[in-house]
Amino acid sequence: PYSIDLNQDVYVQASLHNSDQNLTLFVDTCVASPDPRDFNTLAYDIIRNGCVRDPTYATYQPPYGHFARFKFNAFEFLSHHPLVYLQCELVVCRLGDKSSRCHQGCLSRPKRDTTP
Repeated sequence: PYSIDLNQDVYVQASLHNSDQNLTLFVDTCVASPDPRDFNTLAYDIIRNGCVRDPTYATYQPPYGHFARFKFNAFEFLSHHPLVYLQCELVVCRLGDKSSRCHQGCLSRPKRDTTP
């Protein structure tokens, strides 16, 4: 547990434990919810499909690609719910791979299923 007050900055870091220096991390989606089992019904998108949804979100470029670091402000959930949970999806990519999900950045519309 991490205790914070309303409007206080929350700092998040994820790390990849691998010695391959040609790998990098990308934050694809990060959602907050007062229910650890439901990130759909009452949820708040901080970042979704690589697109920033929270105006207080800021990313920090780490010295190595094995880290993803960002921050956002504690939001209104805290005034109505004593606990808030985060669920984040990260992608591991080859450094410099122009076709990778990491290089695509924000995907403004969802992918369509092309199977018949």
